[in-house]
Amino acid sequence: MMRNIRTLMIALALFLGATTVVSAQVKVAHIDVQKLLEEMPERKSIESQLKKLEQGYMNDIQAAIKELQARAERYQKEAASLTEAQLKAREAEFLKKSEEIQTMENNIRQSQQSAAQNLQKKQQELVEPLLKKVKASIEKIAKAKGLQYVLDSSAGSSVIVATGEDLYAPVKKDLGF
Repeated sequence: MMRNIRTLMIALALFLGATTVVSAQVKVAHIDVQKLLEEMPERKSIESQLKKLEQGYMNDIQAAIKELQARAERYQKEAASLTEAQLKAREAEFLKKSEEIQTMENNIRQSQQSAAQNLQKKQQELVEPLLKKVKASIEKIAKAKGLQYVLDSSAGSSVIVATGEDLYAPVKKDLGF
């Protein structure tokens, strides 16, 4: 009788241990972070700041292009109105003007590259606080739900199947929009 009770207790302990192992599964959820960022109210402010900055760069570049075109036209008109002898006499002067125009073209290209880099840097600076805010909210929701992993299901991320719990709605609610 004692032996049967002991056997029953061992079997019950093994059963409870196995059940605990099965219920200790890893909990995983997913969220489309890119979609969330696009819908955040702060995003419109960031976009308007970037658009304003981009417009400023574009205005500067357009002004430089107009100046370049005006100089090139003046140079061509002046060269066309001179005789061969006059052109040879002023060859050094025209060569210098040609080099100035080439330098202006190079400066415009460099300005365009610099503007693109500055815009990208500014975008990163403005988006960084949003990303931190989203990450904190995701961590808060994940902790409340007892999740060990949260995967980003944005397009282009490494999540192939996202059939687990979607944290998009709870995080959006937590962020207040």
